[in-house]
Amino acid sequence: MEMVPTKTHQEKKVRVINGKPQFYEPKELKAVRSKLEAHLACHVPEKKYTGAVRLMVKWLFPITGKHKNGEYKTTKPDTDNLQKMLKDVMTKLGFWTDDALVASEIIEKFWATIPGIYIVIEDLESW
Repeated sequence: MEMVPTKTHQEKKVRVINGKPQFYEPKELKAVRSKLEAHLACHVPEKKYTGAVRLMVKWLFPITGKHKNGEYKTTKPDTDNLQKMLKDVMTKLGFWTDDALVASEIIEKFWATIPGIYIVIEDLESW
């Protein structure tokens, strides 16, 4: 996928209406979610995963400053915040019955000359 989100799941907002908190996504966050959905929609498997899976994701961010291609990115956003929205979108699109099936995750983020998100899903039930 040739896009890397600039907003993450933890950037949801809260407002109080009639004394009750309501969480919502700002426009920028909705736009990121829509882009993820559009890019991932053509990769939905024919059959949903129903058992344990390993999710491997490489987040490649555009190089800035003095960083080098392939250098680990040790600045924000945090990998857990990146993964949350990705897994929510993959669940909504039907990659699996529930993202709780992700029993193993390998998540890395790098600086890269070609930014993007690279995803591999491995069926752990067939071992």
